[in-house]
Amino acid sequence: MREIVLDTETTGFEPMQGDRIVEIGAVELLNHMPTGRTYHQYINPERGMPQEAFEVHGLGDEFLADKPKFAQIGQAFLDFVQDSTLVIHNAAFDMKFLNAELKWMNLPQLPMSQALDTLDIARKKFPGSPASLDALCRRFNIDNSSRTLHGALLDSEILAEVYLELIGGKQPDFGLSADHESESVGSEGRWRAQPRSTPLPPRISEKEAAAHVAFVESLGDGALWKKLG
Repeated sequence: MREIVLDTETTGFEPMQGDRIVEIGAVELLNHMPTGRTYHQYINPERGMPQEAFEVHGLGDEFLADKPKFAQIGQAFLDFVQDSTLVIHNAAFDMKFLNAELKWMNLPQLPMSQALDTLDIARKKFPGSPASLDALCRRFNIDNSSRTLHGALLDSEILAEVYLELIGGKQPDFGLSADHESESVGSEGRWRAQPRSTPLPPRISEKEAAAHVAFVESLGDGALWKKLG
């Protein structure tokens, strides 16, 4: 099963009022595991950057001036995501912008049914608790110290770790496989997931751990547990 964890940065909140996408970042997962393949693209919005948006992501007019326009990268973006599930935090926002850009290019739009909203998952799993990306990082002890400004690729990498925890705590592959090389698609970007700075607490009590040790001892020297240990 292929999934794409995705994030965008924009000039504002409403594409129908002239706001545009300025960055797309995405991380590929296969069977809930990161492959190392990413998509990352800065985009010239063909308009000025409002100060409020600049303070969020730090992408200014001068930096974006020589970047490709969405019309130049739209098809390549669709080729990357294909029909894979799009894992997005607050999916309605990103899908609204992506489909506006695609519509202006007369390209196929992405159905909302293709999107999986991690904000919705978090609110259902932890009702009444904060569900922002930063709040979920704190809940799962995920290091987001490098997130001083919003960035589409960095946020998608962090969201991938959050998503794996939301669906059951599966650990990302931290590049330990010798036969798998990372592949980056777009202007830049590689998988940079980091181990937790603080391990999750153990799920068994000291009493339960002691009981397990006593049980293994009672099995004798030929016990399979001792051989595996």
